Amino acid sequence: MTLNELATSIHDCRRCRLANSRTQVVFGTGNPHAAIMFVGEAPGYYEDQQGVPFVGAAGKLLTELLESVGLSRSAIYIANVIKCRPPNNRDPLPDEVETCKPYLFEQIRLIGPKLVCSMGNFATQTLLEKKVGITKVHGRVFRLEKFVLFPLFHPAAALHQNALLDPLREDFRKLKRVLQELAPPSSPEASQDQLAPSSATTQLDLF
Repeated sequence: MTLNELATSIHDCRRCRLANSRTQVVFGTGNPHAAIMFVGEAPGYYEDQQGVPFVGAAGKLLTELLESVGLSRSAIYIANVIKCRPPNNRDPLPDEVETCKPYLFEQIRLIGPKLVCSMGNFATQTLLEKKVGITKVHGRVFRLEKFVLFPLFHPAAALHQNALLDPLREDFRKLKRVLQELAPPSSPEASQDQLAPSSATTQLDLF
């Protein structure tokens, strides 16, 4: 199955209650061969209307943060754990995450990113497969079986809680260093194309 075939297969998904309140499935956007992938929580109002993740105020902030570390949205891939907007932007329910996360895992398998940046609690817990708070793990590097994980505060949370904005910007500065460490030394530009695991990674047995 290709990424496009996966998107087509779930465009009218009815596996959970969110099918009753969404406008459309928000699958993901960006480079289907990206070495770097960003994963958020769920679509909001504007994402639900346009069918593209991170197009509202949080998306504008994310674009600004990406540009600050030399990344463009066209070079990466962006998706969410949940593909349909929860009513009134409420938190996803556990059964909704369980129902939808296989789609995310299949996206990751098909894209094959070397580095995945999880944004917020839901994305981080889903990818770490561990109940941990983003305040504990943000800005740290984890080597998983298939990719390196770098958790971040969610841009929407930073917009609602101004105290998180500076830590989020600092984590993107750390991300820039991580990209430099992971890039093969023979190719300074490779952070957007090829990444290799860094020795500066934190193992999950710390938890």
